[in-house]
Amino acid sequence: MSKRDYYEVLCITKEATDREVKKAYKRLAMKFHPDRTQGDKGKEEQFKEVKEAYEILSDDQKRAAYDQYGHAAFEQGGHGGGGFGGGADFGDIFGDVFGDIFGGGRGRGGQSRARRGSDLRYNMELTLEEAVKGKSVEIKVPTYVSCEKCDGSGAKKGTSAKTCTTCHGHGQVQMRQGLFAVQQTCPTCHGQGKVISDPCNACHGEGRVQKNKKLSVKIPPGVDTGDRIRLANEGEAGEHGAPAGDLYVQINVKDHPIFVRDENNLYCEVPICFTVAALGGEIEVPTLEGKVKLKIPKETQTGKMFRLRGKGVKSVRSSITGDLMCKVVIETPVNLSKEQTELLKQLDKTMGKKRAHHSPKETGFFDGVKKFFDDLKS
Repeated sequence: MSKRDYYEVLCITKEATDREVKKAYKRLAMKFHPDRTQGDKGKEEQFKEVKEAYEILSDDQKRAAYDQYGHAAFEQGGHGGGGFGGGADFGDIFGDVFGDIFGGGRGRGGQSRARRGSDLRYNMELTLEEAVKGKSVEIKVPTYVSCEKCDGSGAKKGTSAKTCTTCHGHGQVQMRQGLFAVQQTCPTCHGQGKVISDPCNACHGEGRVQKNKKLSVKIPPGVDTGDRIRLANEGEAGEHGAPAGDLYVQINVKDHPIFVRDENNLYCEVPICFTVAALGGEIEVPTLEGKVKLKIPKETQTGKMFRLRGKGVKSVRSSITGDLMCKVVIETPVNLSKEQTELLKQLDKTMGKKRAHHSPKETGFFDGVKKFFDDLKS
């Protein structure tokens, strides 16, 4: 099967600079890498093709031979064949490109990176009062902690892990077939670079054990649903002494029977009797700090919003305290006595033909309804 032109494989021209060659390779290698394509054989072949093209075009001598003789320059017995069989260590570039993305790669000195412990999440429910004022909470988190018996090394006390003889401490082995160089995790040490011949009895060589860890979490005043508190290094312990992950405390504030929070403001509905709404008066309304007086002007309509400045919440992200917004809802009286019923009837009678003057919204609404039906008839 004939091979595609290497410049075509990398989607570049023959005049491309070394920097453009490397940039094109990184983009395509990222796209077709097996860790991303998850078993797609077609993409895997494209990855190999991109890798082969880059190895040739990134080397000045190989590129010159390819420009002159094409693929024949690297076929056995071809022009200049055998002169370019060694090639640069492709694994170095491979590690640079994919090390941080796929968790593999090699650290300084060729050693494999220790696997950091996993981050954990703890869901915490708070009342509105607790969220606004803040508090300290003790929690229990089931997690992995560093093994005390072996100090997290995984090796039995008095012994230590030895350098892997298969990968010589690199954590990876390289397999070559012609121009192809493939880096794989060492099958002996599984990427650790070291082998524990006498593992700890408590953690069985892992360097960590399962345990319910007690932690005291300080909740700052003003947190709200969706906020996260990060506790550095309080997540799972890493394997074989690697750094621990972080613990994230996810805040959820429970619904309140009176108040609804919207950022720094609080909202509540306050029922008032129709006589106070009509004549005006003074009522008590709740706040998170206790009751306060609120003046109701005469002729107040249901749905009217009153603002009590500074009676809301101070957010964890701001020094400004919000307001309390009180929406009044006029309550129709129930369980009326005979005398009360008679008084209301007399009130209604006194309004008589002046109803539009006393109830402008009601009159306006029914006038609008009448006009609507008259328009339908015409």
